[in-house]
Amino acid sequence: MPTRTARTAWNGTLQEGSGQVELSSSKVGTYEVSFPKRAAEDAGGTTSPEELIAAAHSSCYAMALSSEVAKAGGTPQALNITADVTLGQVDGAPTITTITLTVRGEVDDLDAEGFEKAAQAAKVGCPVSKALTGVEITLDAALE
Repeated sequence: MPTRTARTAWNGTLQEGSGQVELSSSKVGTYEVSFPKRAAEDAGGTTSPEELIAAAHSSCYAMALSSEVAKAGGTPQALNITADVTLGQVDGAPTITTITLTVRGEVDDLDAEGFEKAAQAAKVGCPVSKALTGVEITLDAALE
C-alpha cells in the first residue's frame, strides 16, 4: 500500500506565526494555516488540522460505507457524509474532543436497519476511525 505525504512550512510563534500545508503526494494544492484562525469560529480562508482530519475521515468513511453496503447486499447510489471535528480544551490544552459523522444515503436493496448496520460497521472498520480511537466518534446515519 502507498504512503501519502503532506508538508508544512511554519514561520514565527504560535500566536503570531503562520504556515502553509502542502498536499505533496497529490500536488493538488498548498493551503494557509494559522493558530489564531484555527481557534476562531471563522476560519478566514485558512484550513486547519481539524478540517484536514474531517476531510480525511469523511472520504475514508464514504469508501468504507460503500463497501459495507455492498457486503450487505445493497447498491449505494449516493452517500453524503459530513465529518464535524471539534477542537476544545482539555486540561488547558487544545484537544480534538469529538468527531460527528453524519451520513445520508440513497441505497438500493437495503432497508433502514441494514443501512444502519452497514454504517456502524463502516465506522468501526474505516482506517481513519481506527487511527482516531482516542476521540469520541458518534454517528448519525439514515436513508433518504
